[in-house]
Amino acid sequence: MEPYLTNHTRSGWIEVICGSMFSGKTEELIRRVNRALIARQEVAIFKPLLDSRYDEVKVVSHNRTELHSNPISDPREMLLVARNCHVIGVDEAQFFDDSLPEVCEALAKRGKRIIVSGLDMDFEGKPFGVLPHLMAIAEFITKVHAVCVQCGGMASFSYRLAASRERVLLGEKEAYEPRCRHCFYLGEALPKKEAPTR
Repeated sequence: MEPYLTNHTRSGWIEVICGSMFSGKTEELIRRVNRALIARQEVAIFKPLLDSRYDEVKVVSHNRTELHSNPISDPREMLLVARNCHVIGVDEAQFFDDSLPEVCEALAKRGKRIIVSGLDMDFEGKPFGVLPHLMAIAEFITKVHAVCVQCGGMASFSYRLAASRERVLLGEKEAYEPRCRHCFYLGEALPKKEAPTR
């Protein structure tokens, strides 16, 4: 549910959209930002510089909806760029360093609405990066789910198809698939394929 505050307040807040790969996190971020744009609010969107899977600059969902963004390597860059904005969006938050929660907190204290999306678990099913911290300090948390490609159940895990054990491995459908808890742990017991070459 998208939050709306009924009482007048000058306080900002933090919203977190989390889930597995292919669960619609970025799509939901874009939907919320578009509603703010329709309301003629000033908006800035940020994404990690390293994530150029679909586009160097735009935030792009897996179903190809997109918005212009600011690729950054340091979350502190947001403090200057978003100074005059009402709404700040952050995509792929798990790839940012530990300064992101502090930056989001500082912006919320300035009365900004912060919308953050990212993976809450890595390919091993463990909490990923700064997402747990962001979820702890957020006023609103939305966990979205995909469909398990193995059984059709509710998927909340990102199963890595490639054999790589690197925690950060950028990829799409050739490298990951969404799975339910049962199918995720069943697959973990089986040998992995070699990482695809491009």
